[in-house]
Amino acid sequence: MNTERRQFARVAFDVKAELITTQTALQAQVLDLSLKGALLLLPSGSGANVGTPCLLKITLADGETTISMAGELAHMHDDRAGMLCRSIDIESITHLRRLIEMNLGDASLVERELAALFSA
Repeated sequence: MNTERRQFARVAFDVKAELITTQTALQAQVLDLSLKGALLLLPSGSGANVGTPCLLKITLADGETTISMAGELAHMHDDRAGMLCRSIDIESITHLRRLIEMNLGDASLVERELAALFSA
């Protein structure tokens, strides 16, 4: 039986990011991204908890482009945290959409996911 519940394609993406919570700012490693969030590797003993509101800032390779998404930590397992995106600005989602489209190689899939995202 397939227990996969994800509605949005995830792409492996290895980049450093900053995770800002109400208590601290952490350096994190992005493991994968989707239109609805990210899987992060956090420093050992980060103290992050499920339900913690947060802001994720990812600076892309050009050093100038940033993807920022606000949300909450949806799940934790050891030093890995799943972040659920609750809001994202238009510039960030444009960059994220393009990044996912390039990695998937299927623009129509990304268009369907965007439609699903905005109809939810």
